Amino acid sequence: MNGNYTSTSAIAKRWKLSERRIQTYCSQGRIPGARKQSGVWIIPEDAVKPMRLSGGKKPAAKARPLHVLSLFSGCGGMDLGFEGGFRVPRESVNLSVNGRWNARGEDEHWVYLPKNRFHTVFANDIRPDARRAWTEYFAKYGILADTYHSQSIVDLVKLQKGNQHSIFPSEVDVVTGGFPCQDFSIAGKRKGFDSDKSHTGKAKKDDAPSIENRGQLYMWMREVIGITKPKMFIAENVKGLTNLRDVKEIIEKDFSSVCDGGYLVVPARVLLAADYGVPQSRERVIFYGFQKSALRPEALAALSAKTIDPAYDPYPIPTHCEGGDDGRRLKPFVTLRTAFHGLSEPALTEDVSQRKYSKAKYMGRHCQGQTEVNLDGIGPTIRSEHHGNIEYRRLSAQHGGKHSAELADGLEERRLTIRECARIQTFPDDYQFILPAANGERSVSASDAYKLIGNAVPPLLAYHIAKRLEENWEKYFG
Repeated sequence: MNGNYTSTSAIAKRWKLSERRIQTYCSQGRIPGARKQSGVWIIPEDAVKPMRLSGGKKPAAKARPLHVLSLFSGCGGMDLGFEGGFRVPRESVNLSVNGRWNARGEDEHWVYLPKNRFHTVFANDIRPDARRAWTEYFAKYGILADTYHSQSIVDLVKLQKGNQHSIFPSEVDVVTGGFPCQDFSIAGKRKGFDSDKSHTGKAKKDDAPSIENRGQLYMWMREVIGITKPKMFIAENVKGLTNLRDVKEIIEKDFSSVCDGGYLVVPARVLLAADYGVPQSRERVIFYGFQKSALRPEALAALSAKTIDPAYDPYPIPTHCEGGDDGRRLKPFVTLRTAFHGLSEPALTEDVSQRKYSKAKYMGRHCQGQTEVNLDGIGPTIRSEHHGNIEYRRLSAQHGGKHSAELADGLEERRLTIRECARIQTFPDDYQFILPAANGERSVSASDAYKLIGNAVPPLLAYHIAKRLEENWEKYFG
């Protein structure tokens, strides 16, 4: 695009359509680069007229769903991003960069992200509360509860290899996994590969080195890759992993050795969630691996190069930056004020996830999580071990609170609610995190919900990852 814009009336005249039709195309996201300025749509001068939708012509054959096997699934942030079909704030989507997303405007604030080609056929986590939340939500996608397996990945692999059970699906296109991050996180004890926790999350009974400790569970993800032989895999962890000795390089080498060196692992990168429309300072390291024999020759050559051709680069293209950048067509970071749009105070809402928040007392600024959020900035990283360290939505004047207008209106000091944390992570409001026990399944408490949300990959970040792969799938695999 040349950077120059024109009016809807000028485009309507050029394309011989009504101005109303042009405005509809804009709201549907069918004109890449179109945006509102002072409430009026403006359109790039070199915009291309959208093709008519199925105007009596036979639609193209629907592509086969791509099967995803999800490990360490938690409450399904990565899975939701790969499935698609949820809504996010309009400001979180940059159609100047991702014009082919076909995001559908619901109103002035929200847009709906359409379903992707990916479909979850297996999920796994040892947390029963994660299974409860995941199965409750993903039932809307027609995914059965028995898709989610609660046994440890170590035990599942041993069962499969011992020919006792056929655990994993036979046709898998993608394996995803956010292997446990507590042992690599700056917020944790940083024991890394030498974790003092077992694969079940409990304290080890002895100090002997073991590949079954929590810090080495990525090796069991590697085993699943070897069993299922997907076309590709995606592994995710905290940024802190990259600062622990040569951990990142060891993990890359271990993943690339699966199936006798049958996978090409491209250099891992750290992604900042805020660069992709997530109102949060969260950073995650992402690993990609591709089955060499499944790649087209030109794709194998491109992905093997020291500098990957941008056309083949699997990493998603940033859509936002601090302050925005018109030259690069980047939007400003999405603020918490935008993310919290429409939320009532806990006492005034019917949403149980908005009513619930930590009542832990203020412990002083020297402790973690004792500051209030800046509504006109991005949010803090939502952590998984909150208890008394979940940030404040507002502090009292006595504790240094700066939301003076709210305090003057009598609004009380309180920490972020479950729903506010979920909004910061870009979970949709129809995802219910507080659940009663039912049909033999355990309940999910507010304390559980904080941990589940904090452990998750932001669904919108995962959607970026999935969309980039979906767009390049034929280029990679034919």
